[in-house]
Formats: sequence, C-alpha cells, structure tokens
Amino acid sequence: MKTNAIITIGRQYGSGGREIGEKLAEKLEIPFYDKELLERAANDSGICKELFENHDEKPTNSFLYSLVMDTYSFGYSSAAFTDMPINHKVFLAQFEAVKKLAMEGPCVMVGRCADYALSEFSNCFSVFIHSDMESRIRRIAQKYDMKDNKARDAIQKTDKSRSSYYNYYTNKRWGDASSYHLSIDSGKLGIDKTVECIIQTLKVFETPV
Repeated sequence: MKTNAIITIGRQYGSGGREIGEKLAEKLEIPFYDKELLERAANDSGICKELFENHDEKPTNSFLYSLVMDTYSFGYSSAAFTDMPINHKVFLAQFEAVKKLAMEGPCVMVGRCADYALSEFSNCFSVFIHSDMESRIRRIAQKYDMKDNKARDAIQKTDKSRSSYYNYYTNKRWGDASSYHLSIDSGKLGIDKTVECIIQTLKVFETPV
C-alpha cells in the first residue's frame, strides 16, 4: 500500500508501540522516527543530543510552559532564542524537527506530541496504542529481564511522565480516544494484527469522502 500520510503513534509503555511503528513503516515503505527525532532536533538546533534525551517526554514547570507557549505561538527572534532556558530551546527544537520531517514526506513518528505538532497537517493520521497491564508487565519483564513488580513500577512511572508531558504541551488528553483518529488494544490483537488494523483504517482515512 502506498500512502501520503504522516502517521503519529502515542503509546502506553509496554504496549509495543515502537515495534508496531517499525513494522508499519516497513510495510508502507516509509521512514520511521522515534529517538531519531531527537537526533534530528539536536542536529538542526546545534543543541547537545544528550540534553534532548534528558528532557525526552518529561514535563517541566508551569512558569516555563507559559513562556514556551507564548514564544511558540507568536514567533521568536534569534536573539530571544539565545536567551531562552535550555528546556525551552529543547521543546521548540523538537517541535520544529517534527514539522520539518513531516514536510519531507510520509513517515511514522512515535511519541513527542507529534500529533499535536502536526495538527494543521491534513494528512496526519494519529494512533494511540494501549494494552492491559498484565500484557505490558509480561512484555517489559521479558524484554529487560525484570521481576514483575519492577516492570509494573517502570510502566506506571513512564506512563505518568508521558501523560504529564502530553497533557502539558497540548490541548488534548493523553490516551483519550477522542484525541486520536484510532485507539487500539495491542494486548488483544497482538503486534501483527494491530499493524494490519492500522493499515486498513488508514485506507479509509485516505479515501476521499
């Protein structure tokens, strides 16, 4: 299947969102971006890549958020950018990288509020991957050789961080079905069937009304 869509994937930790994104991109023969988004943002902005990794999908304080939104909404000069706090620079650079990559053509992007950054792109197809806790514990415990209680803690902490970050920087709610074009349970369907379900729904999304 050929597509012109930019597919964004939000995901609960342990739901297989990255693997689903990779397989989806492979089947559609389009680029895949996850951590690669951070590398692109670092290269474009000249900011150290480690700073993007340290702030990756982590919320910041409300005062800084108001500064970011004011600047992001109304534009900024190069002088203003130079004087910004590093959290501010990271946020803006990441959003700019998402938009630049989207303008380069169809791709799959995982996380980083990409669906919000691309809300004005008519070809942006947003997906949220979720799963039951037990399935996610099994996946994380096996993948990282963890005991179940450690896997559960990691899942809860990561989900809380992703949720706070998303809710903070967007006008939507992380994981709320109404925030996405498609919300899907990978625990019930499995990885491969989830990929196929996304592709079939994408066909409908791209069919002219």
